[in-house]
Amino acid sequence: MAAGPTTRRRQLGADLRRLREHKGLTLEEAGARVGISKATLSRYETKEGTVKWPAVDALCREYEAPDDIRKALVELAKGAKIQGWWRSLADPIPESMNLMLTLEDEVVAEDHYACMYVPGLLQTRAYAEAVHRASEVGCPDREVQHMVDIRMKRQELLQRTEPPHVWAIIDEAAIRRVVGGSKVMHDQLQHLLTLAEKPQVDVQILPFSTGAHAASVGSFALLRGQSPDLDVVYVDLLGGGLFMEKPQELERYKLAFDYLRAQALDLESSAGAIRQRLREL
Repeated sequence: MAAGPTTRRRQLGADLRRLREHKGLTLEEAGARVGISKATLSRYETKEGTVKWPAVDALCREYEAPDDIRKALVELAKGAKIQGWWRSLADPIPESMNLMLTLEDEVVAEDHYACMYVPGLLQTRAYAEAVHRASEVGCPDREVQHMVDIRMKRQELLQRTEPPHVWAIIDEAAIRRVVGGSKVMHDQLQHLLTLAEKPQVDVQILPFSTGAHAASVGSFALLRGQSPDLDVVYVDLLGGGLFMEKPQELERYKLAFDYLRAQALDLESSAGAIRQRLREL
């Protein structure tokens, strides 16, 4: 999968930090040598905001980086300005959704734990609409349809030539909670079974019998980039979400997902649990 603007920007920050540390310079020392402030260089390295490619070129020269690395980082800086398809939408979208779309457009894999609803990438339109109407009480119909349209557009990444691998661990509560009525729920579970047959999608059910488990705090998603430096955790919160990328945060959620994968039903048994629920509906 080709690197998108956010992947480029985050990779650039990580590489600049490594080069500076290898040279043994502080932020203040390195910034002073190329005429930028400590705060600006810190922003470059922490992957926040825009970056000017001439400054990247100057930093690489100061760090005595090989020409091929310097040129590659300059290209990363230039490519970080490209915008995604969602930027052209007529209606605005929440900032957290904007970041999710940006990151998701560039991942190589997504690991989801869903305790309330089927993950958004695996939802039918009718199910997604029912979820939005329930969670956004009083939201005008136009806004509901706008958010559902975005969710459906997100799912197109599963149709790419090189789609990301999606591993979804879904709590039994999510397949038992009837969302949108029996017909909508039946179609959703059937859709889930169809997607689970695809090579890039794995679905496991975490049964009630598991009891307490590693993610009792709620739903989350691990967005995995082209290198571990680019991984991000997204945690669902009421009215939005929280993104985390500190190493200790990532390690905690990755370990939790590994435990969940071990505690959940295997892939074949999970499909059987979904079929059983379909018969009950």
